[in-house]
Amino acid sequence: MGSLHQQQGGDVAVIPQSWGGGSNRIAALNVEPDTTTPQSFSDNNSKRFNDKHDGPNHDQKPGWRKFLSFIGPGFLVSLAYLDPGNLETDLQAGASHGYELLWVVLIGLVFALIIQSLAANLGVSTGKHLSELCKAEYPRMVKYCLWILAEIAVIAADIPEVIGTAFGLNILFNIPVWVGVLLTGLSTLLLLGLQRYGVRKLEMLIAVLVFVMAGCFFGEMSYVKPPASGVVKGMFVPKLNGQGATGDAIALLGALVMPHNLFLHSALVLSRKVPNSVQGVNDACRYFLIESGIALFVAFLINVAVVSVSAAVCTADNISSANQKRCNDLNLNSASFLLQNVLGKSSKALYAVALLASGQSSTITGTYAGQFIMQGFLNLKMKKWVRNIMTRCIAITPSLVVSIIGGSQGAGRLIIIASMILSFELPFALIPLLKFSSSSTKMGPYKNSIIIIVISWILGIGIIGINVYYLITSFVDWLIHNDVPKVGNVFIGIIVFPLMAIYIIAVIYLTFRKDIVVTYVEPQKDEAADTQVV
Repeated sequence: MGSLHQQQGGDVAVIPQSWGGGSNRIAALNVEPDTTTPQSFSDNNSKRFNDKHDGPNHDQKPGWRKFLSFIGPGFLVSLAYLDPGNLETDLQAGASHGYELLWVVLIGLVFALIIQSLAANLGVSTGKHLSELCKAEYPRMVKYCLWILAEIAVIAADIPEVIGTAFGLNILFNIPVWVGVLLTGLSTLLLLGLQRYGVRKLEMLIAVLVFVMAGCFFGEMSYVKPPASGVVKGMFVPKLNGQGATGDAIALLGALVMPHNLFLHSALVLSRKVPNSVQGVNDACRYFLIESGIALFVAFLINVAVVSVSAAVCTADNISSANQKRCNDLNLNSASFLLQNVLGKSSKALYAVALLASGQSSTITGTYAGQFIMQGFLNLKMKKWVRNIMTRCIAITPSLVVSIIGGSQGAGRLIIIASMILSFELPFALIPLLKFSSSSTKMGPYKNSIIIIVISWILGIGIIGINVYYLITSFVDWLIHNDVPKVGNVFIGIIVFPLMAIYIIAVIYLTFRKDIVVTYVEPQKDEAADTQVV
């Protein structure tokens, strides 16, 4: 199964249980449902997403045509690595350390490809997405806690996306930030209306926005002309020189894997028609791996372009003291003024268009992820437009309130808080993914091989450790250097440190709890049947 699966010997029996054995994956075969499994959770309806799934059938097409039918989910997922929060981290890394941290971006996106491939394989192999499997596996209290944390993660991920879009509108049209937040919410709902014409149309729009971003930042690179030797050396020669390099490297890595993205990828792959056979599942997992690799490679190039532009501008010999001051405290908003001063007005406009494309496309995928999370954990049955409005209103409320009260400066600080929340949230999506993708009760013979289990857990623990380290050190640093009276700091410590202990206990519980609910449904083994179409 691509490079991330190894088929295990022996059959796995499907144990009847109350969760139900239905699959959301669209099968290209007319397979009789498992009548021995109660349907209290799933109605065995392949249209449970209430979306039009218009991927082509798997007849005897050439391999490249089959592959083209799988292109789309990876580009939606890649936007988590191109959202305004990541762009701000890239800008700061380039301004502070030149090209020296490009190797962190490279390693981080390799890690991301492995983790995202696990999410895609989970959806293809089980026919269920991650939030549905969490609902099936965990006790009621744990399940609801995971749902609340997942919703908070969507809101936190949405904050830099909404604010980034509002900044882009402010730079282009001088619109107040809070008005930009409202317009972002409205435009996102309109663009999500493309779902009624099928998920492929929405994926095409996202792909266009990704390439708009690429064109804008590569255009910026043509202005500054960063030295090729410096860029290549930064990618392949690891260095952590200079003050704050380790912290900035951790921030770069921590910003790459988003909790809501794991739920999203496992759900998006279910929009493709996959033959319900061993060969069909293997082929689908391989195609999704290749497609994710291509999409993340494009995301990597854009991240490299952002870091390189920032590095070239801020390390120039003739930079003025005013621009150097901006480089020392670079954010999404001030970057436009820096580029205008150094490269001219056209550069500022290119940056604003790229920021607009980044924020708008990311808010679409964030809202999409929120829909799947709500549907999977709660199994809510509601009209699509009602669900869109609900998730959008929940997501933009914090950004709107802060932008009205604090303006652009308050909105910028909110992005930092959002990144800390995402660092806190990551284990509660990543650990279930690692557990389920390595479990025979969920994946059957498609569970990860021993090598992949070891590699994925090392990566997972490393990413979680980096995020927790970033979270704790940021809090302790704030506690030491804030202006709150000592009594206030003591009170904050009394509240926060017990919560940290609860947090660690919860992570340990998710890690070592044994999976008990069997959800794997045996596919057809007659590989010749792959060519039979409904």
